[in-house]
Amino acid sequence: MECQNSPPIIMTTIASTRGGRRWIGALIIISSSPFFHQAVNGFLISSHRSVSSRTMTIARAKNNSHEVDDASSLCHLSRRSAIAIIGATAALAPLSIPLYPVNAIDNGSIPNLPLLRTDVEFPMLALNTAGMSTEDTCQAIEFAREEGMTHIDFHPGQERDGVANYLSKHDKDERELLFLTTKIRKAPPGTSPKDAANLARDQIDEDLRILNVKNVDMLMLRDSPDPKVIQSQWAVMEMALAEGKTRSIGVVNYCPSALKSVLQTAKVFPAVNYIMVHVGMGEDVHGLRAAGENVAGIRTFAYGQTGEPTPNMEIVNNPILQKIGKAHGKSTLEVALRWVIQNGMAASIRPSASFGRCLGEECRLGIAKQASCFDWALSEREMAKLDAMESPDDNPTLFSSAGCTEAFGM
Repeated sequence: MECQNSPPIIMTTIASTRGGRRWIGALIIISSSPFFHQAVNGFLISSHRSVSSRTMTIARAKNNSHEVDDASSLCHLSRRSAIAIIGATAALAPLSIPLYPVNAIDNGSIPNLPLLRTDVEFPMLALNTAGMSTEDTCQAIEFAREEGMTHIDFHPGQERDGVANYLSKHDKDERELLFLTTKIRKAPPGTSPKDAANLARDQIDEDLRILNVKNVDMLMLRDSPDPKVIQSQWAVMEMALAEGKTRSIGVVNYCPSALKSVLQTAKVFPAVNYIMVHVGMGEDVHGLRAAGENVAGIRTFAYGQTGEPTPNMEIVNNPILQKIGKAHGKSTLEVALRWVIQNGMAASIRPSASFGRCLGEECRLGIAKQASCFDWALSEREMAKLDAMESPDDNPTLFSSAGCTEAFGM
């Protein structure tokens, strides 16, 4: 469906109270897209992070006396509007609106995260094989499948080879049951946009050949300090999507400036942004969630529920999580994961506290416990306590390139 003309001026206001402080925000936006008012349903002027969506009162924009309430219909935001609002997120922190019920219990089944620009079903819980050997990756997938998990999140190289090994041991029907998510390697610093595009194109073909599959389900692009490299590689991603080599495309560790770069030339917006999220970072993750979700329809795929690149002891031993866990008969790690899920984000889980390994029974039990996160729910009061935590804080795109502030990479 093509976007139709609409009144260009939209005003959105918010009033909310948190921690005894009252926040009021107003935003006037000039947009060329009639659906832009659906993306900017709430903005908050805040010194650090957005106020909880559970305590907010929103006066939504109205268009011809029709109140817009359906976040799932956010699908036609113009490139110009998206770039403009993502560029403003440093001053304005939009409020996120989870599309997953906050107290949902799915009796063991793993639901799908609604992706806003595709009909691809994105399982909310993924096995994270980061750093694993070929053998450990294959073993971890076996354990995950025992628990009903189908989403496998892996890197090129030995993890990919482990996925290929697993697939080779099973019939073709098993491939149809799996959701395969992988990533394009970062182009080395100084790589030209043309060469970077060729590297991405070659890797896609190599991965499909080694996996012995026609396509993957989600292909995600890492960032670069060079916007032209991001744009050239994203064009390759779009071509892979058009050619059926992947069913959906997303990005990895994209800060606002990286999002702006990709949106400047994108014909297809990213379906997800894969970033680090854990308690203490705020439910809106320094405004990055809303910069993607509310504005451009880019859903959040979270890793690092207990920290990265190793478990964060401030999370593992946190008294708030321990008290909540005791009330539910759960570990702090399970509480940390449930908080992410209940805030409407998909999550990629490490099998156990032994990051990068799958050590027999520890690995099996770790996956089993985390896969049960849809069997129970945190209360509104518990969620509010976890939402309000401000430590341990982290950079959600820590493992991005030097193009993002305080990045770990080059």
